[in-house]
Parts: sequence; C-alpha cells; structure tokens
Amino acid sequence: MAEAADDAKRQAAEQKKLEEILDRINYSDRYSDDSYEYRHVILPKQLLKYIPENYWDQKTGALRLLSDREWRAIGIQQSLGWEHYEIHVPEPHVMLFRRPKDYVPPTQPVKAKERRK
Repeated sequence: MAEAADDAKRQAAEQKKLEEILDRINYSDRYSDDSYEYRHVILPKQLLKYIPENYWDQKTGALRLLSDREWRAIGIQQSLGWEHYEIHVPEPHVMLFRRPKDYVPPTQPVKAKERRK
C-alpha cells in the first residue's frame, strides 16, 4: 500500500513539473509575407526529454516535421490551420509554423438538434 501511495505522489509531482514546463512555452508574435503568416514556438529545453523518441530525426538530432496531432500532443496550443513547416537544426527547441495568409477555419456542421432550437 505504501509503495502505491509513493508512486501516486511521484506521478503527481512529475505531472505538476510537466505542467509548469508547459506553461513556459513561448509563442512569438505573428509575422507574414504575401502568402503566409508565420510564428515560431520556443519549447523550454526541459520539455525535450518528454517528447517521444520517434518525433526526433536520428540523422540530425532535431525534431522532425510534426503533424498537427503530434505537436498538439506535446503541449503546443494554437488555433487551427498552423503547420510545422521547417526545422532549425541548431536549436531543436525552436519550431517554425506557418499557415496561409487570411486563413479561415472550416465551419462546424450544425447538428440537427441544434437547428430545431
């Protein structure tokens, strides 16, 4: 019983530590050119040890390009439409994102029940 309680305490402490690290993710202001708007996301270096091994490019040692689902799973929070489009190998904790300029998210279908209200 005491061992299970110790494990629960360790897990809670680790979860709290991870939440504190996630709170330190830095999101740049947006900047743009004629086609895209851009932003970069700087991950706290402590977060890198929590990223799954298969997210890393074994040749370069940097993160590979991640899908929307993958980068959201590591704690990055952004509105819809952003894509992880480039790797900056010297700084694996810096992720570069873009989305089409004037991006409009798709509308959500209205459920039949909601239409009747």
